[in-house]
Amino acid sequence: MGTGSLPVTESGLFPAEHRALRELYAMARQLGGHWARLSERLGGEPAVLEKGVAAARELLDELPARTAPHDLHGSPAARGSGAWLSRFRGASDLVLERNQALRSAVLDIQHITTLLGYLGELAERRGDGTLATWHRGWEKRLRDLEAKVRAAAVAQGSHPERAIEPAANSPAGRAGHAVANGLGTLGEAFDARVARRKG
Repeated sequence: MGTGSLPVTESGLFPAEHRALRELYAMARQLGGHWARLSERLGGEPAVLEKGVAAARELLDELPARTAPHDLHGSPAARGSGAWLSRFRGASDLVLERNQALRSAVLDIQHITTLLGYLGELAERRGDGTLATWHRGWEKRLRDLEAKVRAAAVAQGSHPERAIEPAANSPAGRAGHAVANGLGTLGEAFDARVARRKG
């Protein structure tokens, strides 16, 4: 399907496509960095985290060949913003339990699979079947990993005591976890007090 009267940039992309491709650079870098830190903190399990890191690196290795013909480049700014986001996500893991960190990791990859599906539609609408096929191939591959990390997160419920351990078994992780627990306890007490007053 051609673009018809829809506007494309000088480099032959829809403006929406141009933005989404730069986002793909950033989010793939973010996933790779965040999952690498999380895997290290969780002692290398589940193994799907390391597979996700490898897949994100491979996607980032292939992406420049798809975007350079459109004079679109992802380094250093787009990939740099992804690195910054991964550090932020890694820092936020310090206040999470194992189950929470894994469930949060599912959101990382869901963002990218949805983005790839969106990019596939954009490329198809522009009439670029080759790029659309590439996006959809990566979407399918990452959906397989998404299903596996989701299953690993759900499986945390099989080990309730372990599920609530700090995601980061370090002094900073244990301290962050304790602070989060303390705030949660205060919030729960406040909610109970308000509910009793209403009752």
